[in-house]
Amino acid sequence: MLKPDMIVNPSELKSTIKNLKDKESFTLLLDITAIDYLKFPVKQPTRFALVYILRDASFKKSVTIKTYVDDATLSVPSLTDIYFAADWAERETFDQYGIKFEGHPNLKRVLNHHQFEGHPLRKDYNITDRQICTETEGLMDEMPKLLTSKGYTQQEQDDMMYLNIGPSHPASHGTIRNFLALEGETIKACVTEIGYLHRGFEKSCETHTYSQIIPYTDRLNYCSAILNNIGYCKTIEEMLDIQITDRAQFIRVIIGELSRIIDHIVCNAANMVDLGGLTNFWFIFSARDKAYDLLSKLTGARLTNSYTRVGGLEYDLYDGFAQDLEDVLKAVEQGTVDALSLVEHNRIFHDRTQDVGVITKEFAISAGITGVNLRAAGVNYDIRKTNPYYHYDSFDFDVVLGSHGDVYDRIMCKFEEMRQSIRIIRQAMKNLPDGEVNVYAPDVLLPAKKDVYGNIEGLMNQFKLTFEGIKVPQGEYYSATEAGNGELGFYVVSDGSGTPYKVKCRPPCFYALGAYSKIVEGGMIADAVVTMASMNFIAGEFDR
Repeated sequence: MLKPDMIVNPSELKSTIKNLKDKESFTLLLDITAIDYLKFPVKQPTRFALVYILRDASFKKSVTIKTYVDDATLSVPSLTDIYFAADWAERETFDQYGIKFEGHPNLKRVLNHHQFEGHPLRKDYNITDRQICTETEGLMDEMPKLLTSKGYTQQEQDDMMYLNIGPSHPASHGTIRNFLALEGETIKACVTEIGYLHRGFEKSCETHTYSQIIPYTDRLNYCSAILNNIGYCKTIEEMLDIQITDRAQFIRVIIGELSRIIDHIVCNAANMVDLGGLTNFWFIFSARDKAYDLLSKLTGARLTNSYTRVGGLEYDLYDGFAQDLEDVLKAVEQGTVDALSLVEHNRIFHDRTQDVGVITKEFAISAGITGVNLRAAGVNYDIRKTNPYYHYDSFDFDVVLGSHGDVYDRIMCKFEEMRQSIRIIRQAMKNLPDGEVNVYAPDVLLPAKKDVYGNIEGLMNQFKLTFEGIKVPQGEYYSATEAGNGELGFYVVSDGSGTPYKVKCRPPCFYALGAYSKIVEGGMIADAVVTMASMNFIAGEFDR
């Protein structure tokens, strides 16, 4: 049975985690989640448990800490004074499970509407209950407290101007609301509100088989859907102790890196538009369109591909794929050169991006920021290098780092990461092994159609896998991959049945957006817009 690394008493939780940070350098809080054991087949000490996932300063070691919450109090100490990332992580856990975090400065809902009654991830919450929530959240309960904590008097607060950017605004790049307190055009305080695209991904996972969840992962970061498929399937395969074929691993690398390129194109192209560079947008977006044509030909869908399967892939590569892929890569290379040629020595571009939206190394780590936003701050953390999977350790590529952590570094890091992805893809295509794309595992993968229609065993196997699902061994497991926005993790709890007892997605831009308000305070409104665009917030990912 898969188990957490440490189990501690609630009274020792905070001191244990502080000790891990201070003495063993577990400086990165990846995620916090809860488990409701009300219907779990094995009796647990209490109904609720909290799980904390930490990573050390080398980014090679992680630790999973569990504490069983007292049923009478349903509360534990807050970690917001240790990790900035704990702020939104604890709010989400409170929102979904009703567990309180004593000492949290702003313990309120973050994903669900403030009128919502109950806690939807509790096992006794009826999923068919319908609640109509119509009251607008003014955020004026939050803004005065924030301004007062910053030392502004009531008179100074009354003299400020208050402005909403979003949730329906072109500059918000999705359903994000930022409520600003302004002196002139300078942002004195910012409160971020999300949840507008929350659709209950994790609740839906509890009522679907492991294979049926794959299309739901497409809708997380829909700019690089296949990377979500890969991260989820990799987690389930590790729980099943399945090693997919070398050919499947290489194809996942190829299609995953192509998806990363598409993701970076969307981010940088939209950022250029916000800066007034519409021509740059067309140069690189035309290459993105060619990449979608390729994915459509391979998977049958342009955006939400559902290409991976637990144990392999839906299809092998088609005849002529190599040439089509090379045409796409050449289009990306040319589009990147053309777009960069317009801004590399452009004074307006430099003025608008350099020393704007700066993220320091220390704050980025404390806030749980990963991916290119962290690397642009100069922190060398890429899961493909620190914890390689799918033969990434055999590919020759560089981890791209910035030096200032500003908008300029984030844009340039993404452009260079596109080039590195092209290097990886070409190496993978050159060394692509022969063989099958799916493992032989009748209890995991659907049988071939000739067996379904040709013999009773194949028909029974198809029926049982479709209606009962894959039986994953009982236990708890966390696995992560390097997605378009950073560390995409899945914490899965299995009760041994064909549907997961719990699936928790660790969305990388959830934590980046949680830090956004601190990053833009003190800057200008126009700078807040380009900072948001450079950090690539995807509503499907952070809202789930």
